Amino acid sequence: MKKSKLIFCALGFFFPGSGFNCFYLQGLKSFWAWIQLIAFLGGLAGWGLLKENQFHSAPGWVLLTFGFIAIEASWLTTITFGLRPDEKWDAQFNPGIEESKRTRSAWPVVLTVIFSLVFGATVMMTFLAISFEQFFISQIYEAKKLSQ
Repeated sequence: MKKSKLIFCALGFFFPGSGFNCFYLQGLKSFWAWIQLIAFLGGLAGWGLLKENQFHSAPGWVLLTFGFIAIEASWLTTITFGLRPDEKWDAQFNPGIEESKRTRSAWPVVLTVIFSLVFGATVMMTFLAISFEQFFISQIYEAKKLSQ
């Protein structure tokens, strides 16, 4: 069965962290897809812990970080594989394909790569800003406790 670069990129862009794009290429035996999915679910659990504890939960932050890495990894693989030349894509994922059925990437693949880059950078900057803000708030809180 022919593996489409557009479907791979669309799965990575629209379902980040789920591992669906890796499952598409390798099936249920994909190690990285399972790791992404488990990390993403851990991130959701971490978000729940943080909301429950007013953002004062170390395990919540650790789990949320794993979820964040899974999402960013998905967008990064979308960018990496989306920019791969069609000949290399076919050689790796569609070996021996007929000339008439070879992959011909077009604007939809380029747009998924662009939007993956934009969303990836935006989510990364947001995550870092919130993390640093919470870190410094916790430091102020601890300093107030010590001074009293």
